[in-house]
Amino acid sequence: MEILKTIDLKKYYSLGEATVKALDGVSLTVSKGEFVAVVGSSGSGKSTLLHMLGGLDDPTGGTVTVDGKHLEKMGKDERTIFRRRKIGFVFQNYNLLPLMNVYENIVLPIQLDGLAPDKQYVESIINLLGLSEKKYAMPGQLSGGQQQRVALARALAAKPAIILADEPTGNLDSRTSLDVLGLIKVTSEKYHQTVIMITHDPEIAQMAGRIIRIEDGRIVGGESSW
Repeated sequence: MEILKTIDLKKYYSLGEATVKALDGVSLTVSKGEFVAVVGSSGSGKSTLLHMLGGLDDPTGGTVTVDGKHLEKMGKDERTIFRRRKIGFVFQNYNLLPLMNVYENIVLPIQLDGLAPDKQYVESIINLLGLSEKKYAMPGQLSGGQQQRVALARALAAKPAIILADEPTGNLDSRTSLDVLGLIKVTSEKYHQTVIMITHDPEIAQMAGRIIRIEDGRIVGGESSW
C-alpha cells in the first residue's frame, strides 16, 4: 500500500544571477511499513527532500502526497494540522522541551491537537524503547541516546502515517548510534511504521530495508523516476 509519493518534485533557489537546483525532478514512492534510507553527499539535496516530504517548505514544482493528501495544495494552517497528526519527526538535536519530563514530552504533540493520548500504546512504546525507569526524568538528566529515544517515542506516539528522521544519530557515538538505529528498525517492524531516514553514513543506511541515493538534487540509485 502506497503511503508517500512524489512526482517531479523541484526546489529551486535564486543565488544572485544563478539558480540553485536543490531538488531537480525527484519522483519516488514509499509503501506503508517501509524503512527507507536516503543517502548522499553534503549539499546533495537530501535534507531539502526531507523538508518537502514533511511539508516544512513549499516546492517550486511537482507534487508530494502523504497518506493520500497533496501537501502542496494545503494552506499553511491546514498543513500544520496535517503535519502534527500524520508526520512524526526525529531530528539530530532531539528538540525536547527542557521543563517537561519524558512522558510530557512524548504526549505533547497529541495534547496540542486537543486529543487524549492512547495510554496503553504510549506505555508500550516507552517499554519497547527502554524508557520505563526514566518516564518522569527531565531531559537534562538523560544521556544523548536516551534523549533520542524520547524523540523517537514522541514521533511514534501520535501513530503518524510516516516518520521522517534527519540524521538521527548525528550527535551520538557509534555504539549508541547502532542502539538507536536498532530501535528505529524494531519499532518500524513492530508497529508497521513507515520510516524515511536521511543519513550521510553508509553503514547506518544499511540498517534500512531500501537505500535511495541522491546527488545534485536527483535520485541516482534505488528508485526509478516516473
